[in-house]
Amino acid sequence: MSRIGLKPIEIPQGVEVKLDGNVVTVKGPKGELSRELHQDIKVNIEGNVVTLERPSDHKDHRALHGTTRSLINNMVEGVSKGFEKSLEIIGVGYRAQKQGNKVVINAGFSHPVEIEPIEGIEIDVPKNTQLIVKGIDKEQVGAIASKIRAIRPPEPYKGKGIRYEGEYVRRKEGKTAK
Repeated sequence: MSRIGLKPIEIPQGVEVKLDGNVVTVKGPKGELSRELHQDIKVNIEGNVVTLERPSDHKDHRALHGTTRSLINNMVEGVSKGFEKSLEIIGVGYRAQKQGNKVVINAGFSHPVEIEPIEGIEIDVPKNTQLIVKGIDKEQVGAIASKIRAIRPPEPYKGKGIRYEGEYVRRKEGKTAK
């Protein structure tokens, strides 16, 4: 039984949810998101509450029930509050700087790596060792943050690299001489 799928979604003040067939559109103060959902899951909008129903207790329908509810909830949360992921850069000479819309990252390569954010995503550089990826679409924010982290993932010996804020990197001992 899907416990997440059964939870109703509260629509905050200033957010509008529309249903057109199986396409859900959510408008809010930060922007507008639209997503096509699976046709088996029925979406009910009553006042400021969205509920979802599944046609049967089949394994696929149970999985879709919770997933669809989470997708709609993330859309509502994104257009009202927005999402952000913080990354930290650790290592001597590793740094980031913003040049116009682009972010230039020096991570120990012979060349700087340039990241240009896609539409709807903003990358802030409060310090030269910290990046903040912001946006209304949780999926895109996570994808861009993951792409930045993949430039130089943290290594286990010295801990150098780009990591999510608060991420634990398991450290290893180096070679020992006999």
